[in-house]
Amino acid sequence: MRARVFTLLLCCSAVAHAAPAGGSWEDMDALLQEKGVVARMGELLDRARQQATDQAGSLVINAMAFLDVPYKWGGNSHDTGFDCSGFVKAVYEQSLGKVLPRRSDEQAAATAPIARDELKPGDLVFFNTMRRAFSHVGIYVGDGKFIHSPRAGAQVRMEDMRVSYWRKRFDGARRVIEPGH
Repeated sequence: MRARVFTLLLCCSAVAHAAPAGGSWEDMDALLQEKGVVARMGELLDRARQQATDQAGSLVINAMAFLDVPYKWGGNSHDTGFDCSGFVKAVYEQSLGKVLPRRSDEQAAATAPIARDELKPGDLVFFNTMRRAFSHVGIYVGDGKFIHSPRAGAQVRMEDMRVSYWRKRFDGARRVIEPGH
């Protein structure tokens, strides 16, 4: 994908240098349209969006496969149970092959902050549940809901972030990004 975008940028650069001196932006737009560059860029962006949507959907579906797995402090597998960060780490590794740090505060530090209104399925949501920042983490699934491994005696489950308990403790949202982005 990067190679295609790079090639496309090179094409745009070549077209731009071929434009007549003193030409306007409108002339440049027309030339890019005429050469089909604009259409190809749109196709590449559509494919990138679809790939991201497919990955997020796959991640959420894989996370839901762990519903009802028991909580276990320090747990990081279906067989032994999960704590919150072990659950997130396992889902990302198994779904996308992405290795996240082990602890929730480390996961927050290793990911890109986003605004709450920018949340998309697959993003991480953090909460202050132990009187310290980023002490709990879950995976946003859409429609104000997230999936997580909550506490001892409970199982992996889905909850609504708009419920008073979670709304008061919301600490921020983060997105796992590819290195170099």
